[in-house]
Amino acid sequence: MFDDEPATAHGVTRRRVLRAGGGLAAAAAATAATDGRATAAPTPAAPPAPERGDLIRRQVPKTGEWLPAIGLGTFMTFDTRQGADTAHVTEVVRRFWEEGGRLIDTSPLYGTSEANTGTAVAGLGIQNQVFLTNKIWSTGDYLWDDSHALASLERSLERLARDRPVDVLQCHNLVNVDCVIPLLHAWKQEGLVRHIGLTHHEPAYYDIMADWVERAELDFIQVHYSIRTREAEARLLPAAADNGVAVMVNMPLEKGRLHHVVADRALPGLAAELGVHTWSQYFLKWVLSHPAVTCALPATSDPGHLLENVAAMRGPLPDAHTRRRMVRQLTDLPGFDDIPTTPWYPGTSYPGLVSDAAARLRQRSPWWPPTPPT
Repeated sequence: MFDDEPATAHGVTRRRVLRAGGGLAAAAAATAATDGRATAAPTPAAPPAPERGDLIRRQVPKTGEWLPAIGLGTFMTFDTRQGADTAHVTEVVRRFWEEGGRLIDTSPLYGTSEANTGTAVAGLGIQNQVFLTNKIWSTGDYLWDDSHALASLERSLERLARDRPVDVLQCHNLVNVDCVIPLLHAWKQEGLVRHIGLTHHEPAYYDIMADWVERAELDFIQVHYSIRTREAEARLLPAAADNGVAVMVNMPLEKGRLHHVVADRALPGLAAELGVHTWSQYFLKWVLSHPAVTCALPATSDPGHLLENVAAMRGPLPDAHTRRRMVRQLTDLPGFDDIPTTPWYPGTSYPGLVSDAAARLRQRSPWWPPTPPT
């Protein structure tokens, strides 16, 4: 411990965390030395960043930073049971990086996904190069108490093993948003995070999100938007564009439900006009073609599916007329209108802490939400 400061309840000092903005490497070294843990092995050299001049990139409005337009989500797909093999996670991240992907989104609520993400990027030596977006879901012991949020951030910093601040920290699903957004602004000013934002996946909350976009000086939002779920077009996406807020898109593939609807159907003829060879490209190019969208976040645990997803950030994007044609190709398919009430990932299971905990509670509770939180 530093001699001049007490430990927090989680054994990590507030000042040590806040020092992360100026040098997480030094803080990590101090932790190893003073807490009696073995010093970590040297970080492996990162593989060279590929030349990807052909990638579709989008600019972060507030900073001018350019990001590849396909990122990587981790909800459920990176969650595993304790002690399970995670080689597939590392392989997905490796291919993502080699194909030019840079933005990875995670959350402490995603079971072991956050820790598995940290293990993967550290093993590949890219933990300080990847554009990492994370979340805060916390209240406190009393109004304006930031101890729960700080404890969450402390755990995240340790799991993700970075020597630099988190690139984007988001208020997850608007939880305690009135207190968390001011706290995120404070952390940004103190150098602990680079950008701040908020998220939700339910269209019922989009007007509330738009209110925050218009008044809270945010850098990013993350929103559920797909060729099926288009409600964000009404107000939220225009508000983001008007206020210089970058947009990350969660659930662009509707957690496997879009693929379930199209099944083994052939792609429509217009796909050839866009150089589209898979349904994943079809769905993702539609999302990316909205001018307010900065980065889509498809999630997968399958390295082959990962390659299909990242292929969407190459080649032409549909114009407004073609976008409407693409929607019309799907609207009459059986099950398309039922996607919002269809279980996630039809025919696929992701055994992990989140799914196991949900199963236990579902056995005990007489009521279960049709769309659980993400």
